[in-house]
Amino acid sequence: MVAMVTPMLEDGALDDPALERLVEFHIEQGTDAIVAVGTTGESATLDHEEHAHVMRRVVEIAAGRITVMGGCGANSTWEAQQLTQAALEAGCEAALLVTPYYNKPTQEGLYQHFSHVAQAVAIPQILYNVPGRTGCDLLPETVDRLADISNIIGIKEASGSLERAEEVIERCGDRLDVYCGEDARNLALMNAGAKGCVSVTANVAPALMRQMCAAVLQGDHTEAEALDARLAALHNALFLESNPIPVKWALCEMGLIGPTLRLPLTPLSEQHYETVRQALKLADVL
Repeated sequence: MVAMVTPMLEDGALDDPALERLVEFHIEQGTDAIVAVGTTGESATLDHEEHAHVMRRVVEIAAGRITVMGGCGANSTWEAQQLTQAALEAGCEAALLVTPYYNKPTQEGLYQHFSHVAQAVAIPQILYNVPGRTGCDLLPETVDRLADISNIIGIKEASGSLERAEEVIERCGDRLDVYCGEDARNLALMNAGAKGCVSVTANVAPALMRQMCAAVLQGDHTEAEALDARLAALHNALFLESNPIPVKWALCEMGLIGPTLRLPLTPLSEQHYETVRQALKLADVL
């Protein structure tokens, strides 16, 4: 699954033609699913109308040719519910909900947050744990409780710990799917039992990423390691500055979108241009 960027015009407005190019690009390249307006899609700086518009347009452009998931997380339970309802109304097949950021709820608060949204909106939902960005950590015992809710079907695990992800798989792997949310750990976590990944790198190298995942799932570990080695430089280069700064620059370099980000994000520092460019070349996408 690709955590797809949201393309923008120079004035910061949404760029619908570039959005269509991206969706078609992923269909052509064999991506299994698109996450529209996740955190890589700059969800934090899109208003609700824009958020719903992007989800709706991606579904319309996809026209059933690729699975579409809406990024619906928020640090307000009411807002997360509204965004998840918008994803359902847009025609998304699932919703991805990041943990509430900044306000640092307790584990009971996290349980109530996710269970409330799941019960309020009848769409399959995937949890997203990325404490390095949210300041909030969804612990395995809480995931274990949430796994009993029928429409909570998975978790994107990006805690930075392979052991943590393995514990979630051991506790809940029979009730929900675990997906890796850190590109540099995709291979290791899938070897440990994850069912796939939600990838930033797949924005620029979707075919190669899909081939790597397929090799792991088919048990061809030699091929998977070889493919992951070709992706390794990208996994690092695309996080030289805060995501999605480098990946938007890379997509602009590939001629797929313009370079615009919304403040407070700023364009990639010139000192990183050649590093990202060389990583793209190693993956044969530039």
